[in-house]
Amino acid sequence: MEARASSVLIDPPPSFGPGWTMLLLYFSMAGGLCLCLLMPAAAQDNSPSHPDLTTEPALRADVAGGGATNPPEAKPEQTSEKTKEEDEGKKKGKKKRFRGAPVIAPLPIVSPAIGTGLVPVLAYIFPFSKNDEVSPPSTIGGTGLITNNGTRAFAFGGQLFFKQNTYEVTTGYGRGDLEYNLYGIGLVAGNAGLKLPLSQTGHVFFGEALRRIVWKIFIGPRFSDGQSFITINPHNSQIPPIPPDIGLHTALRALGVRVVRDTRPNHFYPVAGSKVEFTGDFFSQALGSKYSFQHYKFNYDKFLSLGRNQVLAYDLYICGTGGAPPFYGNCIYGASNELRGYVAGRYLDRNMFATQFEYRLSLPWRLGAAGFAGVGEVFPGVTQILRSKLLLPDVGGGPRFDLSPKYHVNLRADFAKGKNSWTWSMGVGEAF
Repeated sequence: MEARASSVLIDPPPSFGPGWTMLLLYFSMAGGLCLCLLMPAAAQDNSPSHPDLTTEPALRADVAGGGATNPPEAKPEQTSEKTKEEDEGKKKGKKKRFRGAPVIAPLPIVSPAIGTGLVPVLAYIFPFSKNDEVSPPSTIGGTGLITNNGTRAFAFGGQLFFKQNTYEVTTGYGRGDLEYNLYGIGLVAGNAGLKLPLSQTGHVFFGEALRRIVWKIFIGPRFSDGQSFITINPHNSQIPPIPPDIGLHTALRALGVRVVRDTRPNHFYPVAGSKVEFTGDFFSQALGSKYSFQHYKFNYDKFLSLGRNQVLAYDLYICGTGGAPPFYGNCIYGASNELRGYVAGRYLDRNMFATQFEYRLSLPWRLGAAGFAGVGEVFPGVTQILRSKLLLPDVGGGPRFDLSPKYHVNLRADFAKGKNSWTWSMGVGEAF
């Protein structure tokens, strides 16, 4: 059984190994940048919010009057007091309208990969400017990771939207000591189930700045920098082949680009719209990276409302690498909820695809539920894609609880069955 924290809404930095992918995955729940805690993807409501007419007497009076009749003449003292009450009421309404929302979630983790422990998540969602009603809310936050197998890590960051949704800036930092298993490269190695226990220490920094150009399309550069040291901790002789990257200090540094078009009205709980994005990260020895390779990702999400409380969500994810990457620079199956039901790092290869549907239902008392099913594959080259006997399906579901009614940020628990495996995962925000 595996429990892992996860989230979705923003593209994470390139992988620095299965262990660091999991750390960045937890970071995505916390709120901020490259994996931002809530995977920032903040919620956006294009329609202006209105004051609560049932709790603001002064404003209710204005609406009721409608300007159709003249109010009765009042004495100067009464007029002054009424005006003062109206001003105070409007100020209170304005303050309430632009107040941010904290998200706090201590998530348990029970994982065959990194042990049993806790993932505390603390994030704050807020409008960057009180005069900007177009930009999605910004997010800052942090998260930690501590388990009984010796894994220790922390990460923090933020994602900001500002200037009438013209700019999006994301940044974050993580550091830790991770203990996890490597199963080998390729589908056959993953099916064999042989584990290579690894210990990886290091840190990673990520930054990205996007600008909207036209038709809600954002484009901009990204930068990632990380260093790590990986050693082997064998427990038995039944281990997969040892990659050449073990026992070496490794620096990875890349420049990249991200292009995204996002029409979702709410990034935390989309009920309509779509998101299409492409990212390319280019690692080069000329930049100070130990390896020179390329890492590409394409993601398409579509959301359909089936009624007031029902949503059908679709996700397509494609990953590819070029050049000569280290073993942890490959596409890692199950790392970003692509798909659930698999231990992150069991299946990895040069290429990967995954596609899934999810049905989401909102229930009374801030509760909800979801069911999902999908299929995917890892493969070394295009000629090996769509081999029916080697596909990796999943199916599952779980309950939801709304941590922030203001932005509809769900705490989710997912039980998923994969091919010869199953997982239990918890996360803040929807899987995609």
